[in-house]
Formats: sequence, C-alpha cells, structure tokens
Amino acid sequence: MKSFNLNLIDKYLLKQIMETFFPGILVFTSLVFASDQFLYLIKQISNYGIPFKIAFLAILLQLPYIIVFTIPMAILLAVILTFNKLNTNNEITIMRACGINLRRLALPVIIFSLVATMASFLINEYVVPAAKTQARNLMLWALVQKSIPSEKKHFSFKEYDVNKQLKRLFYINGHENEKMKGVTVLDLSKKEIIQIIQAREAEAEVDKWKFYEAVNYTISRDGKLMNTAAFKESILNTSINPGKLQALHKAEELNYFELTGYINRLEKEKKQDVSILKIRLYEKLSLPATCFLISIIGIPLAISPPRARFNRGLLFSVLIIFCYYILRAVSTSTGEAHIIAPLLSAWLPNIIVLIVGLFLFYRKEFIVG
Repeated sequence: MKSFNLNLIDKYLLKQIMETFFPGILVFTSLVFASDQFLYLIKQISNYGIPFKIAFLAILLQLPYIIVFTIPMAILLAVILTFNKLNTNNEITIMRACGINLRRLALPVIIFSLVATMASFLINEYVVPAAKTQARNLMLWALVQKSIPSEKKHFSFKEYDVNKQLKRLFYINGHENEKMKGVTVLDLSKKEIIQIIQAREAEAEVDKWKFYEAVNYTISRDGKLMNTAAFKESILNTSINPGKLQALHKAEELNYFELTGYINRLEKEKKQDVSILKIRLYEKLSLPATCFLISIIGIPLAISPPRARFNRGLLFSVLIIFCYYILRAVSTSTGEAHIIAPLLSAWLPNIIVLIVGLFLFYRKEFIVG
C-alpha cells in the first residue's frame, strides 16, 4: 500500500489553518470565559462570600471544559478564513485548472480536524474530569472555611435556601482544634416545625455537621414544644453537600471508562434512572467528533461565486455555530425528558451537521463547479 506524504500544497494549507486556529481558540475561549464564567464568579462572591482568589482559581479550572467546546468553533473559523483567502486570490481556481479537485484540497483539513478531534477527546477524557473535581473541592473547602472562622469565639452565620430565605442560623461559642464548642442551630428548613439543636461539641465537614452530646428540640410554628431527643452523636446535612454535588456532576468528574462502569453498577442496583448519565457518556465521544464533522461545512461556505461582492461564509459560520449549540441544547433536553433515546440525543446534532456538510460539499464540487 502506498504511503501518503504531504506535498507542498498540503503543508501550505495546514500552515494557513494553524495560523488562524490557535488565535481562534484564544478569542472564543476568552469570549465564553468573560460572558459566562465571570457572571458565575460574581455570583459566588456575592452569595457565599468566597474570596476572590479562590473563586477565580476555581473558574480557571473550568478552562479545559470551555476549550473542548471552542475547538470546533476555532476549526470552522480557520477553515472559512483560509479557503476564503485562497478563493479571493483565485488560488483555488488555479489549483482546479491544474487538476486538483476540492476533495484533494480538503484532505489536509480532514487530517487537521482528526488531530483536533483526538486532542479534544484526550482533554475531555483526562483533563476535564480532574479539573472539575478539583474546582468543586476547592469551592466546598472555601465555603467551609468561610463559615467556620478558626480560633474565634461567639460568632454566628446564616444559611439561605435557593429563594434567599433564611434556612438555618448557627451560633458557636468557640472554635478550637478544629472542633466547635457550645453549638446552637436554629433550623427553619421545614414549614410545619422549627428545630433547635444544642450540642457540647461539633465537627464541620464539607458534607455534614457531626454533633456530640446533642439535644434536639422540635417546636411547632405556634411555639409549642412537640418533642425532645438527646443523642450522643447526631448528624446534620447542610446545603454544602458534596455528596449531592458529586451525584449531579458525576458524569463530568469521571472519564469515559469510569463513567461506563458507574452506569453499569447503577443499572445492576436499579437505584436510579441512568438516561441522563448515558447522554453524558455518549457526549464524551460526540463532542470531540464535532471537530471533524464541522470542518466539512467550512470549505464550501468559504468558496463564494466568483462575481460575489462579498463572502458570506464567515457570516454563515457564526450562524452555524449558534444553530449547532442551540440544536445540541434542544437535543440534550429532549433526551433528558425521555422523548428520544440517549444515544440519539448525543449524536443527533452531529448527524445533522454531517448531512448538511456533505450536501454543501457535493453541491460545491460537482454542481457549482
């Protein structure tokens, strides 16, 4: 079998694509980071009082996840701009006159997109789960540290629910050797009753509070004492609960093979519906594959008719990127609602992109000529 070697035209095209690709990643990542993550940063600081440095570091750990989404955008932009430049300078017309068809010109683009697909998969498989886990642990650690000031006496703090209503009020007499002394908790989380917990000592962990020698008073809303219970040890789960967060974000913190094993265990135990987890599993393959599929659209869009006053490819590329991610959001939502199967939910946007790309490419190569 004859081996494939890059010729001068292939190297020229790859050089032009890479010169646009890397700045494209930087621009798109910066835009997503500035528009989405900074809002999250402000929310974390204002709602929970997390220090700016800690919150900013946790957001930086989201960059690998953002890059996975921006790589297809950068590829499409690079292909559009490269072939638009070639078309404007009549270089594509000259190459076709020399017997080089559009399929041959697309070969280096396909090679580059396949490399980008593999890079995107590796980032999503190994870097993103580790970064997501580290970011979550960092935020939870900051919340606990913020709530429990070390070596202080007679302090209190409040816990609010999602509606910004007071959920619990904590009062601590002192905090020494990572243990709280003389703890009183006013629990307003239940509508029918009020609970008051008093404990000699307590330990705070990121997922629970453990009370020692505690008394739990249950009071009705009209002020009547309903029940009194004493415990040597008692546990209170707070809203700062990494166990719940881990269940919600399990798919983001495991790689493909780990998530596959996790889903298999849940299916055997029949503890919960795994449809959403299956969608996340299939997306670990479908998202990187977008890099390859979306590059097929770029070439025919970049080549405008010779008499066109302006190139519409760049405008169409922005529209395609917008429509693609809207389609992915809709497809994921319908999959989570059990309207379509998880596999189809993850791959439907890619299937549509492939069909549109092949149609445009065929039309540009064989019909428009």
